[in-house]
Amino acid sequence: MYAITIPEPGGPEALVWAEVPDPVPGEGEVLVEVAASAVNRADVMQRQGFYDPPPGASPYPGLECSGRIAELGPGVRDWAVGDEVCALLAGGGYAEKVCVPAGQLLPVPDGVDTVTAAGLPEVASTVWSNVFQTARLRPGETLLVHGGSSGIGTMAIQLAKAVGARVAVTAGGAAKLERCRELGADILIDYREQDFVEELAKATGGAGADVILDIIGAKYLDRNVQALAVNGRLVIIGLQGGRKGELNLGALLAKRASVTATSLRGRPHEEKAEIVAAVREHVWPLIVSGRVKPVVDSTLPMREAARAHEVLEGSSHVGKVLLTP
Repeated sequence: MYAITIPEPGGPEALVWAEVPDPVPGEGEVLVEVAASAVNRADVMQRQGFYDPPPGASPYPGLECSGRIAELGPGVRDWAVGDEVCALLAGGGYAEKVCVPAGQLLPVPDGVDTVTAAGLPEVASTVWSNVFQTARLRPGETLLVHGGSSGIGTMAIQLAKAVGARVAVTAGGAAKLERCRELGADILIDYREQDFVEELAKATGGAGADVILDIIGAKYLDRNVQALAVNGRLVIIGLQGGRKGELNLGALLAKRASVTATSLRGRPHEEKAEIVAAVREHVWPLIVSGRVKPVVDSTLPMREAARAHEVLEGSSHVGKVLLTP
């Protein structure tokens, strides 16, 4: 088969479409013929040499895919050859074939085409596990999403609205904010022109956000704590603004607030399977009903993965960028 390899870390040109050995499914795995994969920030970090795959994972980038089951490994009972699926991966999505633990498979939702479904597993699993399982967002609460026009952001807006929460977003520019509004965002903050702490305070009567989903990290740490409501929960899932920041414990104590940092890729298979099962139970019905929709910015040939990474790094996209082999 062919896959995107990374012979040496570097810029987008480091991604090389090359012939590699076919994967063979092990115990509890299935082999998926890939219809599409999706581009995530973690792929960019891996390409740059900053985010190695977990032990035992495929060396090729790609944290999610869609396609058709081509082969069942030993012990797989609940799936059949020919099933159309999408999957959460620890790596290997940028390829013609990939092996997936059966517990990380999801059926392609009714009403969603197989290619588009490639952009669902990672964002749905990330948002559900962090906003709802970890931060326990409840109806009537306010969620602040940094990067509202990203793949994760567009999913977080829709899921939070579906459960009756109020949603604030930060994004760069009027066009992106308008897309967030169309998806249901209530409070629109242009981080290039406005201070999100001040704008959120105005919009909430000084109360702040009950939950903040943050992809920035150190750069926003102090201001995120300022923006939290009493009993607020800050969940950090990205480090685009740096790894080390100063935390004002006094402010955190005064608000009886909490800060949690999580990642999805390196979790054990059993934890991922639990998250995927919860996504199938809670998120998939919303997608099938049309209340939550995948947001795809563009689809490119997988051999042009370098161009897809340039799109992601340029931050001109809204939603997901997909790759098809």
